Amino acid sequence: MDKDEVCKQILELEPKVRFAGLINPNGRLIAGGMRNGFASLEDERDNEMLYMELVLRAKMRKEFDKVFGPVKFAMSYRDKLIVMSFPVGDNVLLVSVEKEVDFSKLPFKIVEIMSH
Repeated sequence: MDKDEVCKQILELEPKVRFAGLINPNGRLIAGGMRNGFASLEDERDNEMLYMELVLRAKMRKEFDKVFGPVKFAMSYRDKLIVMSFPVGDNVLLVSVEKEVDFSKLPFKIVEIMSH
């Protein structure tokens, strides 16, 4: 499936999805982005730092794949939003959502989209 199409489908799942983007191993956004009408909470330089940190954490989690099985997603519940990451081969899908979203269901819907 087309990378931008996957990000579009995720944005369409829920109006409270702020951002859906695919980050490559170098920490660069290669598909997707911010939903129209939402402003990024960080500046461009902070975006790059966030992406690099995200890729590094995803790589570090792979160390335990043999013991626990592969990671399907990781989630951070923050004061201003919820951030989820999904490994996609060597890339990482980053999704940020408003805190009011039902985070017990949304990540599993995203995993379902990613499995097609």
